Amino acid sequence: MTDTRADTPSTVVLAYSGGLDTSVCIPLLRERYGVKKVVTVLVDVGQPASDIERGNLRAEKLSDEHYHIDAREEFVNDYIFPLIKANGSYEGYVLGTAIARPLIAKKTAQVAERLAAEALAHGCTGRGNDQLRFEAVFRATKMKVIAPMRDLDLAREWEIEYAREHGIDVPVTKERPWSIDENIWSRSIEGGHLEDPFFEPPEEIYSWTKSPSRGLAPEIVEIEFQEGVPVALNGQLMNGMDLIARLNSIAGEHGVGRTDMVEDRVLGLKARENYEHPAATVLLTAHRDLELLVLSRNELRFKAGVDAAWSEMAYMGLVDDPFYADLNAFIDQASSRVNGTVRMKLHCGSAISVGRKSPDALYSQDMVSFDSHTLSQRDAEGFAKYHGFQARLLRHK
Repeated sequence: MTDTRADTPSTVVLAYSGGLDTSVCIPLLRERYGVKKVVTVLVDVGQPASDIERGNLRAEKLSDEHYHIDAREEFVNDYIFPLIKANGSYEGYVLGTAIARPLIAKKTAQVAERLAAEALAHGCTGRGNDQLRFEAVFRATKMKVIAPMRDLDLAREWEIEYAREHGIDVPVTKERPWSIDENIWSRSIEGGHLEDPFFEPPEEIYSWTKSPSRGLAPEIVEIEFQEGVPVALNGQLMNGMDLIARLNSIAGEHGVGRTDMVEDRVLGLKARENYEHPAATVLLTAHRDLELLVLSRNELRFKAGVDAAWSEMAYMGLVDDPFYADLNAFIDQASSRVNGTVRMKLHCGSAISVGRKSPDALYSQDMVSFDSHTLSQRDAEGFAKYHGFQARLLRHK
């Protein structure tokens, strides 16, 4: 294996998840890079409390210094809420891991700057997107960036064996080699047999969602939005964290929010990805439905392109790019009228809008009704005469 001791930094701050990759990075930084002090930073963006606890204990045992940062509220308010307003979705992926990485990277870099560390490190491979998302933030600092998984070209089976030899207890085995990333917005599962796009995912990989085939009776939930942000569930005002957590539980019981897809990574590789995101599915579906009620046709048409551009920037981790700020400026303005309540039906893995209302609706039941005389139907005749006029001229030439 390559030894990379040239220009060895004394102190390295590692973005730490508590999983296999970042755990083996700690001894690797000492053995292969000659690092004297490894500092770990675990950023809580809504992982299970048990995972946070195990990760903290593991880091305290392995690293020289460890920091645990609770960034859940910041994640929801400054990252998830803008995502909802932008209908954030990349090829059907709700961007849970992608949108969290810049925040984790920023918190890690802040610790490193405070400690005057010489380098920042992450546990991302050279095949995926996360290396780009972390380094878009890391390389904006003056610190060196170290990526052991990529630099040393490590295979997962080698990591598992290395962890065993070094007494690192991680919840990954050769029989169950799933790589799992989890925050309050989504849960991703990849690796092992899942890398075969023809392999049907076993039920054991799912944790947030019950099998849709259970056939529970339909359940109705109502979500209230103010300026594009969810503020109440079933009439009860709630903060963002509590609302998302509660909705994850409710929708997950109905099997809502499973995605099995082949995704185009930034590097050009196609990858099979599996996700769980019950609350995200419900909230994004409800938000899009409410926009149809309150935004004009031109706004909806233009915003669809803005949303797609926003989602691609978020997927790449480019949240500090000026273009990202420009997109948010339009989205925020358009969202100022996205107020109202959407009624959603949850049933057998689906989340369907079945009702919506808004004080800002661009909708007149009186004008559109078959039984109304507020508008005279005869007024439309002049419009109809000119509709398709140019095509008719061509046909008669």
